[in-house]
Amino acid sequence: MRGVRAKAAAQLPRRTWLPTLVLILLGIMIVRDIVVRRWSSGPPAGPDITRLR
Repeated sequence: MRGVRAKAAAQLPRRTWLPTLVLILLGIMIVRDIVVRRWSSGPPAGPDITRLR
């Protein structure tokens, strides 16, 4: 990157790392939810009562 100092390139502005951190945490929560639902020892969920009719 021409004209960009190494020190400036090494520092990520807050606008960059904050949304990145939020997306990473959201992804971790989604994966955790899928794993818990798939491999939990509880009984499977019952039918969705909103779609019976």
